[in-house]
Formats: sequence, C-alpha cells, structure tokens
Amino acid sequence: MSNSDLTSILLILLLLVGLAQLLGYFFVRLRQPKVVGEILAGIVLGPSLIGRLPFASGLMEATKHQINILNFVYWLGLLLLMFLSGAETRQLFTREERREVGWLAIVGTGIPFILGLVLGPWLIGPALAGPNGNRISLIIILAVGVAVTSVPVVSKIFADLKILHTRFARLVLGVAVLEDIVLWLALAVATAMAGKTALNFREMSVHLISTIGFFGLGLTILPRIVKRINKSRFNVIAKHSPVAYTIAVLLGYCVVAGALDVSVVFAAFLAGFAVVHKKRRLFSESLDAIGKVSFAFFIPAYFAIVGMKLDLVRGLSLSMMAA
Repeated sequence: MSNSDLTSILLILLLLVGLAQLLGYFFVRLRQPKVVGEILAGIVLGPSLIGRLPFASGLMEATKHQINILNFVYWLGLLLLMFLSGAETRQLFTREERREVGWLAIVGTGIPFILGLVLGPWLIGPALAGPNGNRISLIIILAVGVAVTSVPVVSKIFADLKILHTRFARLVLGVAVLEDIVLWLALAVATAMAGKTALNFREMSVHLISTIGFFGLGLTILPRIVKRINKSRFNVIAKHSPVAYTIAVLLGYCVVAGALDVSVVFAAFLAGFAVVHKKRRLFSESLDAIGKVSFAFFIPAYFAIVGMKLDLVRGLSLSMMAA
C-alpha cells in the first residue's frame, strides 16, 4: 500500500468516526439512541449527501484495496459489538425464560412473516421481479425484511441505555437471535429460487443443523470448557495478558463458526457469553479495556460505514417507486 492510499483510508476513518461521535453526542443530548447519530454520520458523508457533491465525490471514494480495509473495520466493529453484548447478557435462554422467548419469537417473527407473504403479491409488480421473473423469491425476501430484527442495532441501543444486563435485554436478544437463524434460512431459499438453481435440501439441512448445534453447544457445553481453560494453570496467555486471551477466545469462536459455515456474528455473541458465563469479575478489566476501544472507534466506525453504504437518493428513485 502506498503512502497516499494509507493517508486516504486514514482520512476516511477520521471523518467517519469523528462525525459519528459528534452526531452521537448530539443525539444523546436529545435523549435519543447514540447509534442513530452514528448511522446518520455515514449517510451524511456517503453518496446520499456530501458524497454526491462534485468537490467531495472523490474524497470519500475508495479503491478496491481501501474498500477491503473498510470492510475489515466494519466486520471487526460488528464482531466486537456482539462479543461485548454477549458478555453483558451473561444468562440467556434460562429455564424460566425459554417459554417466553419461544412465544415472543412466534408472535414477533411468525405474524410479520406471514403478513409479508400474504401482502407480497399485491405489493410486488412484475417490473420488480428481476430478469428471471421470479416473484415468489422476492415475496419471500419481502416477508423476511418485514420480520427481521437487527441484532447489532438492538444490542447497541441497549448498550447506550446501559440495560444489556437486564432480564428485558436478555429476552429481546434471545428472540432476535432465534429470529435471525430462521430468517437467514428463508433468505437462502429465496436466493436459490431467484437464481433458478436447484434447492439443495441436503446442504440446507446440514447448514441448519450446524447452526442450531453450534448455538446449543455455545449456550451449554462450550462455556464450561472455556471456564476450565480460564482457570487452568497452564493458561499462560490469560495470566500474562488477559486482554489478548479474551480477544483470542473471540477469534477462536469466529474461526470455528466460519469453518462450519455458521454466522460469525452469532459466534461472537456466544464467545462473549462464554468468557463471562455468569461471572464477570474474572475478566472485568479486560472487557472494560476492550469495551473502551470498541465503543470509541470500532463500533462507531461500523455503524458509520453502514450509513455510508446507503444511497438514499438512488435507492428512492421515482421510477422504482412508480413500478
């Protein structure tokens, strides 16, 4: 990477994080979630506003190599957010809460999804069906869009409100995680239908079993294994650098999940859950140190990049609305 490329990427990150913190501060003063200001920062700097101006269009444009770096920062911010959310949640799907989570997931996901399927044929015209003319796949995608919940956004709002440790947050996050597992499967079906590729039920079944199995192990057996490793006298890394060990647990979970074709976002959440596992004090200082850096830079950068990826002007074109 040349010096000019490095300078450009640092400038983009400086503008994104700086404006995200500034707008986030103003939204906190207005008693609104800070995450709204962070996303708005990306929208302001992106193609929706300043990025469309002639004098600034080249400023926020990135080369392919720079885009890869921004994507890495994006994913790192997302994984750190989910990791810290899992660490704060501590207990998830306890015996007393399983019934409530199940009913909330059915009502919160099932009803909107069915409504999306029912109303889809009236909302989606032939012009939006794509080159293959497959309206069914688009109807499923619409239903997923209506029913889906953004776990990262919910986690960030709870973190801003400092209620991640509460029972209410546990219930909401538990429901959101279950929703994502089901809806990602529905999205995979819709994508296969849109491409006119044969639905490989064997691969889908393996993916579903891997996801549910990893999630189940991540809530039961894996936290106990991590707990034993934490206390092991041979764990030199944890004794020498607790912060490095904590990050290693996060990366280890994500690597295993990626190898199993399981969402690394869920893996990061389960990694935080496993590190704490009802007792935070063992790695309290490490989590606080990681949290300070994450909420100061990586997490605001993640939400700002989310906003920067939105093109509200082109996305809300009159031709698309008329179709």
